[in-house]
Amino acid sequence: MTAPSRWLQDHLPPERGSCLDLACGSGRNLRWLAAQGWRVTGVDRDAEAIGSLRAVAEVIEADIEAGPWPLTDRTFDLVLVCNYLWRPLLDTVLASVAPGGSLIYETFANGQQCIGRPSRPDFLLQRAELLAHSRGWELIAFEDLFEPAGPDGVNARFVQRVAARRPQL
Repeated sequence: MTAPSRWLQDHLPPERGSCLDLACGSGRNLRWLAAQGWRVTGVDRDAEAIGSLRAVAEVIEADIEAGPWPLTDRTFDLVLVCNYLWRPLLDTVLASVAPGGSLIYETFANGQQCIGRPSRPDFLLQRAELLAHSRGWELIAFEDLFEPAGPDGVNARFVQRVAARRPQL
């Protein structure tokens, strides 16, 4: 199994509950969360990639960029988004975090277009954008930085990450 996101591991809330893994792909984070005792719901549009995940989690096949939000009236104790951004859904994603729940979000930031995919600026976060969207929440951690290539010479990237807790009502 591929290792889960380091940001997720570092900021996972101690209490277990329901979790949404948005754009879960082949499930590296979903599988790990399920093994940690979370009740995970994964959403992705790639039926082939998510097919095997049904054994460990609720999985919903949906194109959230073209179709309706598949989780209307549902909230989660943890919402995880890793390497995905669709701006029209940012407010919907935040509203999916239950009061007192956590958001762990990490994706590519402005600058990435110079070194690789994604190259469309509308798929890249602007400076401190995640911080602005989580204003009023308890900030646990935030990063907006360039990560140089590893020892293998690959995976240099511009990233932005936030871990935050939604206030109780």
